[in-house]
Amino acid sequence: MGKGKLAKFADMDTYENVFQYPYSVVEHVPFEMRGHWHEQYFKNQNPIVLELGCGKGEYTVELAKLHPDMNFIGVDIKGARMWTGATQALREGLKNVAFLRTNIEIIERFFAEDEVQEIWLTFSDPQMKNPRKRLTSTYFMERYRRFLVDGGIVHLKTDSNFLFTYTKYMVEKNALPVEIMTTDLYHVCSDSVATKEAAAIQTYYESMWIARGLNIKYMKFRLPRTVALEEPDVEIELDDYRSYHRSKRSSLTTAK
Repeated sequence: MGKGKLAKFADMDTYENVFQYPYSVVEHVPFEMRGHWHEQYFKNQNPIVLELGCGKGEYTVELAKLHPDMNFIGVDIKGARMWTGATQALREGLKNVAFLRTNIEIIERFFAEDEVQEIWLTFSDPQMKNPRKRLTSTYFMERYRRFLVDGGIVHLKTDSNFLFTYTKYMVEKNALPVEIMTTDLYHVCSDSVATKEAAAIQTYYESMWIARGLNIKYMKFRLPRTVALEEPDVEIELDDYRSYHRSKRSSLTTAK
């Protein structure tokens, strides 16, 4: 029998690789490591990469294994899920991994300007009803630009046609430099190192979606600071599902 939520939270209170600052706490407890992740936690000057909405952290951990010369931080608000990746990283002695439990809406409070080189968004909730909650919206892009290096990389890996299409329009509207864009990652014919990297890690739920016949979509683009970001004004066909084992709950067929 697996551990319950309370036991997992108790574990993480003792984990050296976990930092817990939910919105209810961060207002009263300043995050003193902001701007000092390299020297205070990782003890090196290797590039820092974030996975936002990391869930169980399996992607964060696998990225860290693939790239021992880079530092990875998984971010999510759901600590009981994050426990899995944090525990694995400790057991395997991975020193280039950390986890931050907080709300992504306040992510800029934890990283200083130029402190992060890349961001991964892996199977984020499409948030079809609320553009401001989409992790690829300009609302979030503005936050990422406060700590991402100028022209830093954003990776999107998703099974959602809606989120992929929306992000494509957002990127085009703002003329963001795109390095890779494919609607079928596992069947694209490419020798690109980045494409191979995106296809190298397959999560548990990703394998289920692939088994259902869903294509995995991937996009890699850069985020300059000089562009004045604007939201795309385009109607997009909704996905006919919400997430695995959850049915559609809206009569709408499109959304912006």
